[in-house]
Amino acid sequence: MGVTRLKRKDRRNKTVSRLEVQFLKLGRNIEVGDRSKESGASQIAKNNEILNKLATNNK
Repeated sequence: MGVTRLKRKDRRNKTVSRLEVQFLKLGRNIEVGDRSKESGASQIAKNNEILNKLATNNK
């Protein structure tokens, strides 16, 4: 059986779905555990800190 190339639409769908999975993995809450400790310097931690400050200031 010969190798078939994906059509442009299918290549795009493959790339988009891979990037969506990567984005969701980065944006998920990290599970509690030793190996999955989120560092305080990560962008997610910084964003959460800023959002919490804004939420308390608006109340």
